[in-house]
Amino acid sequence: MSVVVAHLSTPEGREALDSAATEAVRRGTDLVVVVTEASMSTPELVAAHEDDLRRVEARLEGTGTTLRREQGSADLAEDLVGAAERSSAELIVIGLRRRSPVGKLILGSNAQRILLDAPCPVLAVKPERPAGV
Repeated sequence: MSVVVAHLSTPEGREALDSAATEAVRRGTDLVVVVTEASMSTPELVAAHEDDLRRVEARLEGTGTTLRREQGSADLAEDLVGAAERSSAELIVIGLRRRSPVGKLILGSNAQRILLDAPCPVLAVKPERPAGV
């Protein structure tokens, strides 16, 4: 059993990673992080990605929850659903970005595919809105 999340060093990706870590500890299961191609596209993103994962690994220390990485491809939805199936996931966590009023009519295509194809419940999270916005 596991909690599965994809990670990209964006506010949405960090919120998803943090929420997934919290859920994995709460459930007493492993955390599977799918490493996306986008997170490895520049040296700056690689460094930010590694910093985020080190921070979460330190937070998981002593909890009995381990972080396991899986390399993803260019198809995020397929990668997350596949990782969830392989690890008998209890939960998939995804980060959503804020959308315009028109954009709210449609959910992102990756999020929609994950919700429809997931073999387990999906938790969608978004970062807190900055004060005054």
